[in-house]
Amino acid sequence: MGNRCLWAQSNAQMQAYHDEEWCRPSRDERYIFEMLTLEGAQAGLSWNIVLSKRQAYQEAFHQFDIVRCAELSDADLMSIKENYAVIKHLAKLQSVRSNAQAVLAIQKEWGSFAEFLWSYTEGKPVLNKWETDGQIPAQSPVSVKLSKDLKKRGFKFVGPVTTYSFMQAIGMVDDHIASCAYRTQNH
Repeated sequence: MGNRCLWAQSNAQMQAYHDEEWCRPSRDERYIFEMLTLEGAQAGLSWNIVLSKRQAYQEAFHQFDIVRCAELSDADLMSIKENYAVIKHLAKLQSVRSNAQAVLAIQKEWGSFAEFLWSYTEGKPVLNKWETDGQIPAQSPVSVKLSKDLKKRGFKFVGPVTTYSFMQAIGMVDDHIASCAYRTQNH
């Protein structure tokens, strides 16, 4: 396919993520939890680094099985830090467990984590109309509100910028630029 957003042109891994996943609406609980984890791990790093470690994260965290992640012990997390090619930041690794526990609480309250998240956009993606990558914001009023609500519920590594990237990752926001062949209305 033709044109794609500028940020995704650096290598095949970034292109594949852009072309096959980014800004595509998902309500799959496991995938959503994976994206929440990876976006949190990305804080302060490049997305390319995180994508290069994605398979190790999938193996270490049982393919992002939320219940299994919620039950990880401190020893399990230390083992993951020592034995897998994940980002070695202990607080980020610990957040996988605490975020999984927070997801389980939301699932009890809302029926699903997806329902809770998608309620912030009235159940449908926000289709932005940016002409250039430079116009894409780092955060939005909705990501600020969602970030605050997630933090109140015990989530970690969910600041408004991370939350906005997460919203893009699961398709709550479509920020493909107008000329991108992968923009919702273009394909």
